[in-house]
Amino acid sequence: MKTLVIAEHDNGALKPETSKTINAASKLGFDIDVLIAGLNVGAMSEQVASIEGVTTVLTADNALYQHQLAENMAELVLTIADNYTHIVASATTTGKNFMPRVAALLDVAQVSEIIEVIDSDTFKRPIYAGNAIATVKSLDSKKVITVRASSFDLQSQQSPASINALDTLSDTQLSDFVSVEQTESERPELTAAEVVISGGRGMQNGENFALLNGIADKLGAAIGASRAAVDAGFVPNDMQVGQTGKIVAPNLYIAVGISGAIQHLAGMKDSKVIVAINKDPDAPIFQVADYGLVADLFEVLPQLENAL
Repeated sequence: MKTLVIAEHDNGALKPETSKTINAASKLGFDIDVLIAGLNVGAMSEQVASIEGVTTVLTADNALYQHQLAENMAELVLTIADNYTHIVASATTTGKNFMPRVAALLDVAQVSEIIEVIDSDTFKRPIYAGNAIATVKSLDSKKVITVRASSFDLQSQQSPASINALDTLSDTQLSDFVSVEQTESERPELTAAEVVISGGRGMQNGENFALLNGIADKLGAAIGASRAAVDAGFVPNDMQVGQTGKIVAPNLYIAVGISGAIQHLAGMKDSKVIVAINKDPDAPIFQVADYGLVADLFEVLPQLENAL
């Protein structure tokens, strides 16, 4: 029995979710092949080959996979699926896009966003916005699994595994790439940052989010937001942390003016250290915080920046 992991990348750099997903796959106890599909993936395939646990790297280097369209990716995975009992990808936007299609074409039930591997058939995954953890057992002969990467650590390094190029090209002609619009930032990506500072409704308006900039710069942090702040139009939705936003698990998470609705907690409660700043002593965020400061954020933030 073998496991196939689909690598997560942006055609320029390998994302840390790949290493964390390989960590999860290693707990299944089988040999691991990694598929990296994209354009000019040579350097990234060498990086993947050096991740501990990888037996073989399979490359599909073609413009057809540059933007990892769901239809083409699913067809590509299907061409080699017979060789594997487990097909695993990170539960990112990309993974969530093509993996359900893989599961449907294989006529199996996907096991989504696992946070723990019990054995090769049994997994734990959060339900009800993380209020409960379900233990699920798949009876399908072939398992299609997405991994919540924030629940797993980065893998160690090893001597490089072999790299093989796939000859198969899968152009379904069912969709075309038109354009991509994304926010450019010099700060770390939210899901990969070691430190995240997020603002909530208590920031009062978008201009006040500037109070977080100096602190973020000094800590090398990414800046996030609660859904309430996004819905109020303070900041764009690509900054949203939570059940319907991005799932983060940094070493340090600072929640500023965030009450701590369960939907927000679902996106950040795996953080190693949580610091909460809120003037309401009864705010739910303090129930999960390692350190809490009951104070007016407009007084505290400038003091914190100066102290740093």
